[in-house]
Amino acid sequence: MQAAQSGPNVSPEEIARFDALAARWWDPDGESRPLHDLNPVRTAYIAVRADLRGARMADVGCGGGLLSESLAHAGARVTAIDLGEKVIDVARLHLHESKLDVDYRVQSAAALAAAEPASFDAACCMELIEHVPDPAALVNDLAALLKPGGRLFMSTINRTPVAFGAAIIGAEYVLKMLPRGTHHYAQFLKPSELAKLLRHAGLELEDVSGLAYNPLNRKAWLSPITAVNYVLCARKPA
Repeated sequence: MQAAQSGPNVSPEEIARFDALAARWWDPDGESRPLHDLNPVRTAYIAVRADLRGARMADVGCGGGLLSESLAHAGARVTAIDLGEKVIDVARLHLHESKLDVDYRVQSAAALAAAEPASFDAACCMELIEHVPDPAALVNDLAALLKPGGRLFMSTINRTPVAFGAAIIGAEYVLKMLPRGTHHYAQFLKPSELAKLLRHAGLELEDVSGLAYNPLNRKAWLSPITAVNYVLCARKPA
């Protein structure tokens, strides 16, 4: 694991890559198609484990706001952050269409944790940790956001040969659902590795579930198999 970064825990190349997709973020048939297809399953996973009505929630790495808006629609008070200025602009613009209330900010997890520690009932961080230089620092920042008893929800990609085939070869080269270079196999985390980071941050792992996806029929569902994508829930002790 890399040492803590002296600056923001972000790769400029990653920011540029996702900013380039910003204008088409809300197109369900564009490059963000898998996110649209996975979003209902992720939202339901969170809703089963956290009372969203009136809850203060942080969506870290929110992109164009797919999950943020779903959480707000369910009654949560959402603060959504990303370091991509263009994706935040798109997220704010979409609020004029959805008529929802989301506090979008161009802000890092570290900055939000420093400004508002222990302020959130729950935090979400979906498909971000495999893109940051220092995963441990991100998990520490996410833990710092939570109130005692608060829950953290994360999703990412397992580091297995089958994940390499599905997330990189399949999605980027064969089906061309994602731009080439979106993912780097060495940055994928096994569930046991992420669980260790959570423990070191003082969190208790409550659940790990596989997140299955068929890109041909665009169906997504929870699964006991975590070999490719997985989602988890951890709790900050009260």
